[in-house]
Amino acid sequence: MKKVLIVTSAIIGSVFLISGTIDLNNLFNYDNQPYPQYVTKDNTVNNPISNSGATLGRVLFYDKILSRNNTIACASCHQQQFAFGDTATASIGVNGTTGRHSMRLVNSRFSNETHFFWDERALTLEEQTTLPIQDHVEMGFSGSNGDPDIDSLFRKIASQPYYNKLFSFTYGDTIVNEIRIQNALAQFIRSIQSFDSKFDAGLDAVNNINNPFSNFSNMENAGKNLFLAPPQFDNTGLRTAGGAGCNGCHQAPEFDIVPNTRNNGVIGSLGGGTDLTNTKSPSLRDLFNSSGVLNGPLMHNAGFSTLEAVISHYDSVPNQPGNNNLDPKLRPGGNLQRLNLTTQEIDQIIAFIKTLSGQEIYTEEKWSNPFDANGNIDIIDLTTSIAEYSTNIQFNVFPVPCMDRITISGDISGSQIRVIDLNGGIIQQTNSYSDQIQLNTSNLPGGMFLIQITSEKGAIQTKRVLKL
Repeated sequence: MKKVLIVTSAIIGSVFLISGTIDLNNLFNYDNQPYPQYVTKDNTVNNPISNSGATLGRVLFYDKILSRNNTIACASCHQQQFAFGDTATASIGVNGTTGRHSMRLVNSRFSNETHFFWDERALTLEEQTTLPIQDHVEMGFSGSNGDPDIDSLFRKIASQPYYNKLFSFTYGDTIVNEIRIQNALAQFIRSIQSFDSKFDAGLDAVNNINNPFSNFSNMENAGKNLFLAPPQFDNTGLRTAGGAGCNGCHQAPEFDIVPNTRNNGVIGSLGGGTDLTNTKSPSLRDLFNSSGVLNGPLMHNAGFSTLEAVISHYDSVPNQPGNNNLDPKLRPGGNLQRLNLTTQEIDQIIAFIKTLSGQEIYTEEKWSNPFDANGNIDIIDLTTSIAEYSTNIQFNVFPVPCMDRITISGDISGSQIRVIDLNGGIIQQTNSYSDQIQLNTSNLPGGMFLIQITSEKGAIQTKRVLKL
């Protein structure tokens, strides 16, 4: 079916998210994103992030054709606005609801534990990515219960012209298979990172996590100390000194679960009964959004609606006969842990955990939905129709988004300037004889177009511009 391209934009704060297009000449930076030097864990093994692979992964992540009836995407259960988690107790699938609460995906690349899912049944992130697709309830390519098998999905993906372009661009040909889908999805998911928090700014300034952070309040510093310091117990399991010991399971600075952790004493199941297999936890980063609102309920069964309730659980670990998988760290001296935290200590720990939240994860376009409001996408590849592409021309375009006029400045003296639509058609063309030029855009329709600069030596650079 022929698609009609509609370019839309969504405003989050002052950030414009452009949807409906992928420009292969101007890929987002996925493979060389900066992250703090104190973050040393990286579970990438044989699948390093590439800009092309993560771009393909982004499209797959948001594409509902990966479900049997075209209603569910990976992003349906892992939403950017909730740090790639879900506020629902159980996420909606093609044949009912999920058996566990959807886990946030933030900073998956930097997880100490290389296993995935709440019960760690997937040995790698790559393996994890296609298991929901092959689940009868979630995305419906199980090959059982009347579902098509995953080979049917490969044929379905291969029938889409935009995937022919993306797979060819990423892998050199249009072959669709499970390994390629897994690698691309894993690259995109590993690219989703959050290191612009108040905590990161504080640690960067003092370079020692145990020192007071100058940008922290007294309450936040006290909460940090309680989080990091191990508790001291008497012979009955009652804390008599020290901190809360949160860092024993959620080690800073990644704040993800440590390997070989066992059950945390939450044994409820969404389907009723008990679930003793749960050992995994996402990072504690971005538990709250930048406004201090919790990104959905907590635990595999969404059994806790507040962080206070979670801390109360660990404050006095419940006695559960038959739970032979409880983590030893919650049984000091063989006794159930009783931290005996005060109300002030609980408030301090919560204040500290809130400092682990950033802002970019919610607003970065490279992690956003690439499809337009009608579910369409267009792949821009000017290299096949307009000269050889180069990136050695430096120029800026402002304002972006624009209305009636734009200013182009930079290394443009002696260059040819073109305004190009998304199909490669030239709308305007002029020459610049200085380092700054203004163009009238009042006659352009609303939507996205490209500014292309061609230097005297033939080098070409393009930038996207949104017209309101």
